[in-house]
Amino acid sequence: MKLPISVFIITKNEEKHIEKTLQSVALLDEVILVDSGSTDGTLAIAERYGAKIYSHPWQGYAKQKQYAMSLCSHEWVLNLDGDEAINNSLIEAFKTIMEQDKADSVRFWRNDIFIDKPLSSWSKKPNNHRFYKRSKSFFDDSRLAHESATVDGKEIFINETFDHFGYCSIEAITSKNNSYSGLKADEKFAKGKKFSNLKLITAFPLIFIKEYFIQRKIFSGRRGFILAVMDAYYAFIKEAKLYEHHQLKDNK
Repeated sequence: MKLPISVFIITKNEEKHIEKTLQSVALLDEVILVDSGSTDGTLAIAERYGAKIYSHPWQGYAKQKQYAMSLCSHEWVLNLDGDEAINNSLIEAFKTIMEQDKADSVRFWRNDIFIDKPLSSWSKKPNNHRFYKRSKSFFDDSRLAHESATVDGKEIFINETFDHFGYCSIEAITSKNNSYSGLKADEKFAKGKKFSNLKLITAFPLIFIKEYFIQRKIFSGRRGFILAVMDAYYAFIKEAKLYEHHQLKDNK
């Protein structure tokens, strides 16, 4: 019997990874897929796996996910991107959490696959908040990127991992960093945040030190060094784009 969990996924042109995502959630009862105009094989693959497909114009990450979550029929929901996959160990943990009903949301590790393999086990993994009760959750649409549901309730952390294939190549990370940095700069500018000369100067070296040494990417060899540099550049470009916003405003 499938677990009474609704999975919600927002997509656009995810044919490269979406099959892995859908295969991984086969033991969960409902899959909601909200698509914003795929022109590749994403929807055909989703149809094969029995996902409930909805077409919805792109409104931004938070609004798109809020809409997708509103379509879910179960109380417990799992938010996945079309380039992510879970495993049976994580599903068993979900089952136990639901049976005990001692939490309202769950955070767990993310395993980034980079250049065809995960980082060293000695490198620290990021974590994400993806499994929660629908009735207690919402997405803040003022957040334009790196959105996460806000949950009114108890959050727990479990020592389980899901796979993320969206950082599989340097090209993919570069493209996402460019897009996300623009969105974060837009978000900060809209909220009246000022750029910082200090951040502009220190963002790159400080984030590189944090990622390479404190987050232990140093143990992942050349791939870890590349990722630490890219993380540092992302931090720098966010502040640089915020500076650009203010310069353009002042020059009008």
